Amino acid sequence: MKTKAVRLYGENDLRLEEFELPELKNGEILVKVISDSVCMSTYKTVKQGAKHLRVPNDVAENPIIVGHEFCAEVVEVTDKHKDKFKVGDKVVMPPVLSYLGGPETVGYSFCEIGGASTYSIVYDHIIENDYLIKIESDSYFNGSLIEPASCVIRGYKASLHLDENLKPYSNIKAGGKVAILAGCGPMGLVAIDIALHGDIKPSLVVVTDLSQERLERAKQLFNPEQAKKDGIDLKFVASSDKDELLKFTDGSGYDDVFVYAPVETVVELADEILGFDGSLNFFAGPLDKKFSAKFNFYNVHYQQHHVSGTSGSTTDDMRDIVRLIGEKRINPAVMITHIGGIDAVIDTTIRLTEIPGGKKLIYTHINLPLTAIDDFEKLGKSNEHFKMLADIVKQNNGLWCTEAEKYLLSHF
Repeated sequence: MKTKAVRLYGENDLRLEEFELPELKNGEILVKVISDSVCMSTYKTVKQGAKHLRVPNDVAENPIIVGHEFCAEVVEVTDKHKDKFKVGDKVVMPPVLSYLGGPETVGYSFCEIGGASTYSIVYDHIIENDYLIKIESDSYFNGSLIEPASCVIRGYKASLHLDENLKPYSNIKAGGKVAILAGCGPMGLVAIDIALHGDIKPSLVVVTDLSQERLERAKQLFNPEQAKKDGIDLKFVASSDKDELLKFTDGSGYDDVFVYAPVETVVELADEILGFDGSLNFFAGPLDKKFSAKFNFYNVHYQQHHVSGTSGSTTDDMRDIVRLIGEKRINPAVMITHIGGIDAVIDTTIRLTEIPGGKKLIYTHINLPLTAIDDFEKLGKSNEHFKMLADIVKQNNGLWCTEAEKYLLSHF
């Protein structure tokens, strides 16, 4: 079986190539990748090449397929797993294969599987360890967003607190005060959604961002008046002033503070606004291996402050997100601002920090330059297909949706 895939050979060396996949071994499954979301982690990997922790040293001779936020369809099952999977199943997977005990990760470490491909081989050990997850969904894009959304919920579960008996427990504090700093990017939007509609409800959610445009979009997606009806005080603030942020807590500070940008001043602000038994979660992977910021250890001792950080997610996290989506409590489509085809992957990945907006969603079986959803209407003046897409998303509050995906896959 031939596949077309974007492969990494070294620093800033991505190539779109067609090549033959090896014959399936018993226990392996062949999948047809339909959609893949471009992750900032992939951008960082491309910048580092073999220097990246998860990339093999011999990547120049044995290039790996990039992409790890994908949704695929099973097209061939070998005998060993015919009782678990069948042709046509929609599947997703967490990329970090922690059971291997090392840094091996789909989208970083392997030559036959990755999201930026048309077809991939799922190895037997992935299936044996229940890392290939079936989903019931009428769309593929939601499947691609399960992985990034599950990373957010993993960050929530990593928040640390002490109960009345000083025993530690993980997760945000029920009825507590949450601050999401630099929180109007794609992952921050999911963090807002989970704070408002997840299993544990805070009483206050304060979201900051220095971009007024991103704040306005977030406010449009998450209405403070609706949040108030659900018992949550939701505020959007274009400020990084400690005193202004503490006013929302009557000076007591926040129980849970999430940092969504690897910026020293943002980390230090998060530390300064923590309340008693407060938890700082650093959800922002820096490129600089020596990245650091000041942390008040007087408050670690006397105010019981905690700090945590996570990278990736678990199968349980993914199943939690599948449940929340299925119950229509969260909508990860808020992340998507651009769509494109497999021919757009290289340029999109290399220039990711230069392209405004949220998630860039790739459909691997079509060719299409990266296109902003906001540009559909303008493009529709000369292209009937974009006119239809513009009409569809307009009826869906400007968000990508199942109907838009079906139209795209049928007409592009």
